Amino acid sequence: MVFNLLNTKLRTVAFDKPTEVQEIAIPVILGGKNVLIIGPAGSGKTEASFLPVLSMYLDYRSAHGYELGIHIIYITPLRALNRDMLRRLEKICSEVDVSISVRHGDTPRSVRRMQVRSPPEVLITTPETLQAMLPFERMRRWLSAVKWVIVDEVHDLIESKRGTQLAVGLERLKLIAKDRVQLICLSATVSEPRLASKFIAGSSREVEVVEVRSAKPYSIRVEYPAPSREDYEASIRLMCKPEFAARLRRMIELIRSSTSTLIFVNCREFAEFISSRLRLAGVEAACHHSSLSRHAREVIESKFKSGSLPAIVCTSSLELGLDIGSVDLVIQYLSPRQVTALIQRVGRSGHFLERTSRGVILCVSPDDFLESLIIAKMALN
Repeated sequence: MVFNLLNTKLRTVAFDKPTEVQEIAIPVILGGKNVLIIGPAGSGKTEASFLPVLSMYLDYRSAHGYELGIHIIYITPLRALNRDMLRRLEKICSEVDVSISVRHGDTPRSVRRMQVRSPPEVLITTPETLQAMLPFERMRRWLSAVKWVIVDEVHDLIESKRGTQLAVGLERLKLIAKDRVQLICLSATVSEPRLASKFIAGSSREVEVVEVRSAKPYSIRVEYPAPSREDYEASIRLMCKPEFAARLRRMIELIRSSTSTLIFVNCREFAEFISSRLRLAGVEAACHHSSLSRHAREVIESKFKSGSLPAIVCTSSLELGLDIGSVDLVIQYLSPRQVTALIQRVGRSGHFLERTSRGVILCVSPDDFLESLIIAKMALN
């Protein structure tokens, strides 16, 4: 079994049976290669990358003794995903006596000062915070010890300015670490793996692509609700147009027929408006986006995960692989505009390989309906 290749301390921490992506990726990473891992949601990509990296670090620490500094960096695009990764990876690290911490825009100054004095062996951070650390002389000393970098949700970064900044930041980090960094990237949706790997790793470094295309079942419906007489009456009470009242009625039907529902929208204004109208209609729903305080986001995520909150209306703040419990339905309000965005969002439901990811797109116009049909078809293909 592939877990037998890991450091003996980690064999009891690893799962009983490795997934397909873990079987393929772990030996490649242990071989010291730069790797891009592509696999569907719930396929075990996080463990496939972190377990072999942690194993190599434990071997290094046994051979050379403990050296003060940051040795492993785990980069994710969202602060919320940072906190989630900390919860997941802290359990593994505590079993093998490896220190781990998180650093991003919400991290208190007291924690940052402590990290400067006594750095963690594993640091979870965002692209922006990595950029902020690079010019900081006292942090550069600790960053010179970095040997492994894991970049999660690569697809979310490569098409934006953040991805460009990260690519430059990684090159600067490699210079600080004297080019000893092994890079592992993770993604669920990349259509051109070679291009993506070159973008992140640079044209002068070889990257091995580990791709597992498991047949995860998806069910995507596209709907265009028409207002009824009841919707015209409800629109007065809800202070909205009858057409929106029709879409809200359909949302409520879907929420009540499911256990936990994520409603994705394309902007914060929609998130605020829809969540307020759902509550006005008697449905307990929360609004989640990046402008909310960290405490507010954490409370909403905790309530949803515990099952006490049946629905969240959110922007892309919950699009990525955040552990918020079992989601059995995703509603997309308006066209998601991108095929990868739809796959990623619908994939938040049924977040295991054997479960069907269910999604419904609610459209607002004939053009929106046609665009959504095409995007849904491409996503299923």
